[in-house]
Amino acid sequence: MKKIICLFLLVGLYQSNHVFGQLRFAKDTLEANGDSVVVTATRTERKLSNLTVPVTIINAKTIQQNGALRLTDILKEQTGLNLTSGFGAGVQLQGLNPDYTIILINGEPLVGRTAGVLDLNRIALGNIKKIEIVKGPSSSLYGSEAMAGVINIITDATNGAPVSLGLRYGTYNTIDASLETKLNAKNILYQGFYNAYSTDGYSIRPNSNSRVTTPIDRNSTSQQLKWNLSSKTNLVFNARFTQEHIQNEIAVANNGITIYSIGKEAIKDANLSASLNHRFSDQFKTSIRAYTTTYDAVQNLLTINGLPYRDVLNHNFKRFENQTDWDVNKKLQAVFGIGAVWEGVKSSRYDSEKVRKQNEIQYAFTQWEWKPTEKFTLISGLRFDNNSQFASAYSPKLSMLYKLNPQHQFKLSLGQGFKAPDFRQLFLDFTNAAAGSYSVFGVAQAQQVIAKLDALGQIGNLFPSYYQLKALKPEYSTGIHFTWDWKINSRSNLSVQLFRNDIKNLIESQQVGTYISGAQIYSYLNIGRAFTTGFELEGLYKLNKDWTVSGGYQYLVTGDKDQIAEIKSGTVYTKNSQGYSRLMQLNEYVGLPNTSKHKMQVKINYNSPKGYYLNARAIYRSRWAVNNNNGNEVFDNGDVFASGYVAFNSAAGKSFKNGISVQAGIDNISNYIDAANLPNLPGRTMYMSVKYQIQNNKNK
Repeated sequence: MKKIICLFLLVGLYQSNHVFGQLRFAKDTLEANGDSVVVTATRTERKLSNLTVPVTIINAKTIQQNGALRLTDILKEQTGLNLTSGFGAGVQLQGLNPDYTIILINGEPLVGRTAGVLDLNRIALGNIKKIEIVKGPSSSLYGSEAMAGVINIITDATNGAPVSLGLRYGTYNTIDASLETKLNAKNILYQGFYNAYSTDGYSIRPNSNSRVTTPIDRNSTSQQLKWNLSSKTNLVFNARFTQEHIQNEIAVANNGITIYSIGKEAIKDANLSASLNHRFSDQFKTSIRAYTTTYDAVQNLLTINGLPYRDVLNHNFKRFENQTDWDVNKKLQAVFGIGAVWEGVKSSRYDSEKVRKQNEIQYAFTQWEWKPTEKFTLISGLRFDNNSQFASAYSPKLSMLYKLNPQHQFKLSLGQGFKAPDFRQLFLDFTNAAAGSYSVFGVAQAQQVIAKLDALGQIGNLFPSYYQLKALKPEYSTGIHFTWDWKINSRSNLSVQLFRNDIKNLIESQQVGTYISGAQIYSYLNIGRAFTTGFELEGLYKLNKDWTVSGGYQYLVTGDKDQIAEIKSGTVYTKNSQGYSRLMQLNEYVGLPNTSKHKMQVKINYNSPKGYYLNARAIYRSRWAVNNNNGNEVFDNGDVFASGYVAFNSAAGKSFKNGISVQAGIDNISNYIDAANLPNLPGRTMYMSVKYQIQNNKNK
């Protein structure tokens, strides 16, 4: 990492010699066709072909023609991304868990993670302009939680019909209705969106009346207003509100006996943002942004034996930020930013739902983009975060682009991301009475709480790990990504990406003792040195003007360096087929849990000039480890795995000149079901939808 910092400083020194040169301005020529504009990768508008880091763009047309309703529907079909099912549907990026990827809407973060997972099912896609996915450490621009990458969901008020109505009906009595309105006046651009979603839920457990996905009623609305105060100044307001009512039917195992709990859960998710943007000159502009969001979840359950259970989570987040963009000259652009974050959580799992845990962050970042020639671009970035809950952190990044010729270009990025310990790891105070009465205590209070329990005679054993408990360090990820983009000809292209992510100070739950009953006691320690490495292939081939074939493949290897060292030293034991212990061999090690070695997707797409379209999509994921069978906390071939699977999806539709469009689709055509490991994958589902645009204007 020292080499990265030194290289960053050298680049900065070189660039500083050009800062006071003659000021000239050179905007990117933002092409509307064939080269999308991206904002997430650099926090500035740049053409996709000029980016130095790997970025995936999912446009509104793809979302609509795939029949995607929720964010999970579209992300599961992307190269290098897998969905997780614990505590809602999260996304795993290049083998790194959901809590390492920051989720943004119009550049502002979503909150409300449960056990590190942000449930992406709550995000409707009806008014989405595009989704930008940045792979690799992005903490130099976005701070904590961007260790694996960034997913930014972007809405836009400038294009489309003034009024759009949509209605969809599908399997499990699933209803999705939407209304979108747009106004494009002289100085005001407005977009309003409303979505109502409901489903009866579904059961994919044989011989069970308990639903894997429970009945849900969800209503959401978003509003966006752009007000041009002058030719150089504008105000942008965004507001979003989501409300869910869930009829829970939860099954938990306790000593081999399944206990069913029923009850209701209410969720409210609200955010509001405002930005003032001013261009002083063609070379200099600034933006002041304010953002606030609140997530509330209240769950009231009644077990079959009549015992009540209540779970409460309130998470609020406020941010104030200033960003300044300076086009120093034709070859050099700079970005500067400062900001502050105030964050608070109240939860029944954190001491008391009446006690709020607070965190404050002050940060500053800078980015320099140097383009000495048309073929070469170099970007250096650095961010400093001062966090009230742990030590300060620096996040450097260096990336470059080389265009060999119009057919070949190469990208290389090297950066460090970090993730601060979250409220759960610091303050959790949770005992699951329904599932074995195990307890999990955050590090900030674990020793004190356990000492009190020991004094009361409730502790059976304390493990050596208990005496290792101390203040958590932030996790650091050093990532390197190499990308080769090859435009083979006018009909085909190929992209190859090699990546490696190394995580230092990995925070994991660790058993630190037992109660006298034998129930486990857990806390959190910096104990691991994990890595993910592999490659990705993505390609597209146009059979003719109407038919296109595209696809992607990821090969992934993961592991814990400390576990590998223990295996090599001959201190890790496993069990043979007869159940007897034996030394584990290195070739038996399968890496981190919940990661698959292979992921592939293929899409065949037909688009007719007459408005017809048809697509067929296949998704393959190889097996992944889900449970350690040997009690050694190291996963090998003798442990429990989820089977690999293939899912087939298809959609077809027609757009008419009068503004009406219709669509029909089938998801999971093969009816693949794995209730235990893929609860978010129902059996075969079918749907039909209709949309009416009162005035169908072409996008600009």
